[in-house]
Amino acid sequence: MGIHFGVDYYPEHWPHERWETDAKLMQEMGVQVVRMAEFSWFKMEPEEGLFQFEWLEEAVALLDRYGIKTILGTPTAAPPAWIIEQNPEIQPIDRQGRRRHFGGRHHDCQSNATYREHICRFVTAMSQRFADNSGVIGWQIDNELGNSHGDLCMCDSCKGRFQQWLWEKYGTIEHLNETWGTAFWSQGYNRFSQISTPLITAVGENPSAMLDWKCFCSDLIVDFAKWQADIIRKYCPNHFITHNYMCFDDKVNYYDLGELLDFVSNDIYPAGHWQQQPHQPENELAASHDVVRSYKKMPFWMMEQQSGMAGWEIMGRALEPGQMSAWAMQSVAHGADAIVFFRWRTCAMGTEQYWHGILGHSGNPGRIFREAKALIHRFSQYMDDFEGSMPCPQAAIVHNFRQNYAFQIQPHHPELTYIGQLQKYYKAFYDKKIPVDFVQETDDLSKYQLVVAPLQYLMTPELEQHYIDYVAQGGNLVLTMRTGVKDATNLCMINRELPGRLGELCGIEVPEYDCLLQTKGGVLYGKKEYEIEKWCDIITLIDARQLAEYSTGFYQGTPAITENNYEWGKVWYVGTEPGEELLEELVDYFAKQSKVETLGTAPAGVELMTREDKEHRWLFVINHTNEEMVYNLHDTYIMLEGEKEQFLKPYEIQLFWKNIS
Repeated sequence: MGIHFGVDYYPEHWPHERWETDAKLMQEMGVQVVRMAEFSWFKMEPEEGLFQFEWLEEAVALLDRYGIKTILGTPTAAPPAWIIEQNPEIQPIDRQGRRRHFGGRHHDCQSNATYREHICRFVTAMSQRFADNSGVIGWQIDNELGNSHGDLCMCDSCKGRFQQWLWEKYGTIEHLNETWGTAFWSQGYNRFSQISTPLITAVGENPSAMLDWKCFCSDLIVDFAKWQADIIRKYCPNHFITHNYMCFDDKVNYYDLGELLDFVSNDIYPAGHWQQQPHQPENELAASHDVVRSYKKMPFWMMEQQSGMAGWEIMGRALEPGQMSAWAMQSVAHGADAIVFFRWRTCAMGTEQYWHGILGHSGNPGRIFREAKALIHRFSQYMDDFEGSMPCPQAAIVHNFRQNYAFQIQPHHPELTYIGQLQKYYKAFYDKKIPVDFVQETDDLSKYQLVVAPLQYLMTPELEQHYIDYVAQGGNLVLTMRTGVKDATNLCMINRELPGRLGELCGIEVPEYDCLLQTKGGVLYGKKEYEIEKWCDIITLIDARQLAEYSTGFYQGTPAITENNYEWGKVWYVGTEPGEELLEELVDYFAKQSKVETLGTAPAGVELMTREDKEHRWLFVINHTNEEMVYNLHDTYIMLEGEKEQFLKPYEIQLFWKNIS
């Protein structure tokens, strides 16, 4: 495609006479693409059926003259006031039964048939209008689907859609009652019409019902996106369709949503005020890129890459010189083919007045502009070569939305989260400079020498066999505490000790366990005691051998971590949550046993990552600190960018290359 750097642009926020100045500055910076119009419904349709696209056409044409193409966003995350006045019922209902009103964004029910009629009318008109516009290359559906919809929507329309979804899944109310375990607390139903959305209860919730609700919400959002994608594809067959994800967010199953898209995009704000300050740790950013790459198993776009201080009412920290560039190239290193910076100019109005961009409020180019320009001019020459290439890790971590949903419903320990476990294991690999893929449970695992599958709580016979086959054929698998606890409907397994049939694979049984509520524990590994937290599976050895034993609790001296050879492969069972120091030792051991290679050695804050195609491999070395750093590579490369191999200046980005054909 040849499009690699861009900005998110809102010409409707600025005087018309400013537009050409913006276009000239963008051209000078090296911008090749803009995203526009994703929140501009009222500007394009101030009254029903009165379409005013001329201003947008003029902006597209002006940018096109300066060599800048446009991605159009459908503005369905913010229906205008005249729609709300006409159809107030499209505003969503929260779990407490309260209406969420106009005045922000995402004030819409995505199941509402009337709202979908409005969308059909508008998206049809917009896609027809821009179908043959030479300046438009693609579309972004809506904006951050799932954002702000955490406890939405509970209206009658959603209730009806949920009931229909359940009927299609279960067929009879008797089957639903059995699957949900409604014998508990007299929760049985006589007919599907008795089932409501999960409004707040007096106390407690049915875990199986809540799992179905979360899956229904995801399916509804996917259907909502498809509703628009089908219209756009009908009228704009030569344009791509994407959507801007939010890393590990979970309201919608991003794997399912990705099936509708030509490629996925992502939004990331490392220094948002809601993040750990002064910024989100680099390993968490890297994990976010890697999981986004996994959603469609192909390169992605960064549709919103932070370029300045971020905040609404509260602001995060300012970016240090070089930091924005390091984060942008980190995205590229993990598989981004295009970087679109948010935003072009800091807005003077509305909620996001302090969400800073490439230009400040004044519109005058300053430090951020100069840094972005230097970055683009330096790396543009390589981006065509990177396009389509992918990281090729030897290790993988299993990621699944339903497992995440189940732990949200019943987290066991108040600080135990599914994504937190994934991130913790990921960090141990990241610190060892071992690249990682995220994979779905049912993906082909044979390409990986080592697979880590944390918290495999929901289990099916098919998944058990999948893991058994992987290990039997020579794979190396890490399973953890709380494996095989429930079936796919969120009911507890009752036919054998934990971890169910996988106990045969692991050579263990887990007849008891302990929640480390308000305490921590210890294990002995090697000749050293390490800290553990949150959980302890109390393990009985059958065929496995003990790697580590508990040093605390009434189960002191019993196995905490085990190893078992199974046919051609090996499996480890980690029955607790290791502290960071122990997990680092374990991952080092797992990697060496699995013959997984590291890219090199480097201190914390220095990142090593590769992308490759059939003939070439590119190695990125990025200093995420404001200090000079030293590193060492475990292979020989030719330096393309950088001053001196093994030495890094603050926030320096080095690029290496080698032929692998």
